[in-house]
Amino acid sequence: MLFQDAMSAALAEHGIDTIFGLVGDGNLFVMDSFRRLPGTTYVGVANEASAVEAASGYANVTGRLGVATVTHGPALTNTVTPLVDAVKARLPLLLLAGDTRPDDHLHAQNVPQREVVAAAGAGFEPVRAPSTAAVDLATAIQRAYAELRPIVVNMPAHFQWSETEYLRAPSRLVDGKGIRPAEDAVEAALGVIADANRPLVLAGRGAIDPAARAAVLRFAARIGAPVGTTLKARDLFRGEQHNLGIVGTLAHEVAQSTVAAADCVIAFGASLNRYTTVNGSLAEKRRVVQVDDDRRSLGRYVAPDAGVLGDAAWTADAFVRLLDEAEIKATRFASPELAAELARPIEAPDRSDGGYIDIRTALRRVEETVAADRTVVTDSGRFVYHAWPAISVQNPRHFVHTANYGSIGLGMGTAIGAAVGRPDHPTLLVTGDGGFMLGGLNEFSTAVRHRLDLIVLLLNDGSFGAEHIQLVRRDLDPGLSLFDWPDFGPVAEALGGRGHTVRTPAELDAALHRLPDRDRPVLIDVHIDPNLVS
Repeated sequence: MLFQDAMSAALAEHGIDTIFGLVGDGNLFVMDSFRRLPGTTYVGVANEASAVEAASGYANVTGRLGVATVTHGPALTNTVTPLVDAVKARLPLLLLAGDTRPDDHLHAQNVPQREVVAAAGAGFEPVRAPSTAAVDLATAIQRAYAELRPIVVNMPAHFQWSETEYLRAPSRLVDGKGIRPAEDAVEAALGVIADANRPLVLAGRGAIDPAARAAVLRFAARIGAPVGTTLKARDLFRGEQHNLGIVGTLAHEVAQSTVAAADCVIAFGASLNRYTTVNGSLAEKRRVVQVDDDRRSLGRYVAPDAGVLGDAAWTADAFVRLLDEAEIKATRFASPELAAELARPIEAPDRSDGGYIDIRTALRRVEETVAADRTVVTDSGRFVYHAWPAISVQNPRHFVHTANYGSIGLGMGTAIGAAVGRPDHPTLLVTGDGGFMLGGLNEFSTAVRHRLDLIVLLLNDGSFGAEHIQLVRRDLDPGLSLFDWPDFGPVAEALGGRGHTVRTPAELDAALHRLPDRDRPVLIDVHIDPNLVS
């Protein structure tokens, strides 16, 4: 068997059937072998960074391992930013990278790949010999899940076309779900919970599976607590009477006042980062119980009064059982009055002026029009502070943001992976003009080539927003941050998609009403006022 066939067989043996990539001489024949296997999909992108972004989007919406591939040298260095983003997101990924011959130091594309990967914070797993391909791949997959980060599988290009014997290497994965917490940890947490008069229950991405959701809601009802989520668990409790929505810097006024009044926060599967805790203030003047099935999350950002290493569902049910046994009464913090406050709609007057559309109006129209079973992906930029609270999803897993590293331009690649992961549902990408030009324009063509059901909402303020804000605040000319972009509607058409440029609510409505008839990716270029985007 040839090395490339051994690698592709090992990939298939681990259930990997979808890979995003850009081929070169270091990975070409491995991918050619892989795509010939029955039931496999290879999605070719235009830029190596987009391959990693797409793998991230795919992993986020499917819960499966995302896999990307690139060749060596500049191809690998092009992936550094999305690798860092995935590291910060603590997302298991696999990147199959070619490498130059170790004895060819003068090769134009030679670069110390281990050091490049280490600088990004990702793991590095070399394929030691053609005969160890399956074993090394299995080790990389195990590491990706155990370390919760991308692992780069380094494949020397000259291994391709080498004859080898295929040696199977079964998976050695250990599922962290279902971990039962230590009794003393549960009892310590229960002591904090029992003393609370105004408890708040917070759920993060680690508590979004159906069993965890149901158990956390049972626990919240048992102690009389309102519920809220982190950004990555958004809409988990949508429709619940005492749902505060996103807690932290994105919280609305009622949620902010409720959090301020709470004397205890019980968090399930939430890292309690600076955005959720508003730079740690959530842990001030109130006690914190943190439940997580990953030891590394406990106390990572704030020191909890009680930390419990355990499965969210099992721990929440254990809390309820022990509260019942101790006959501890529920609080009345989740009151009818709070439910009434939360039910009141938030009014926002339309500031559209004929040349620009109010960003809030645009997002509200999109929320009402695009199919509710959508996948939502957001690029980064100041527009997200309006978009994140405004555009909902039916399941937190159907929401992916690309702000882990604070980079713009990662949204389109991520949306491609999300669209491949949920092919029977529309994917809505919300992006700014700067991010789209940085990393989205080239991959819109990729979405067209693969006929993905992608809707791009381009919120175009003709500027790099964060820089625009800083210049204006200091009474300086914002010209450095402004850009005279081309009309993106015709650009989308030229790339083979559908394009609309809109400057009024009526034009936006007309574009949205055409969406049910789409047969290819659609881009809606929404012109918004740079001075009215906070």
